[in-house]
Amino acid sequence: MSYRREHRAARASLFDGFDGLEEGGLRVPSSYSHETNEHANERAVDTLQDRVIFLKRLTGDIHDEVESHNRLLDRMGNDMDSSRGVMSGTMERFKMVFEKKSSRRMCTLVACFVVLFLIIFYLIRVLRYFPVG
Repeated sequence: MSYRREHRAARASLFDGFDGLEEGGLRVPSSYSHETNEHANERAVDTLQDRVIFLKRLTGDIHDEVESHNRLLDRMGNDMDSSRGVMSGTMERFKMVFEKKSSRRMCTLVACFVVLFLIIFYLIRVLRYFPVG
């Protein structure tokens, strides 16, 4: 406690004639203070205006990007619908082909030829790398 009293007493003796400093005793002329505040306000307004312009450009760019993505998605949706139509038509044709017995035999024959071709192709390829003689 005594340290605080000594500190206060020393401070009081140092600033004996300047008590008004803490209370705003030394004042700058009001025109200077007003000009400083006005200049600071103008800088703040300029900074805020720059930020608003930047955000406006950014939101415009985002809007353009969203619009282009929406157009792309619409086109993809239309393409998917048309593909779905083609696939359903193809499936109907396959059903008609497999319902007939003669068509079923023809498909079995074609499948056998494809498998036979793949076996011969594989054997030729293997024999080229590993000759018998």
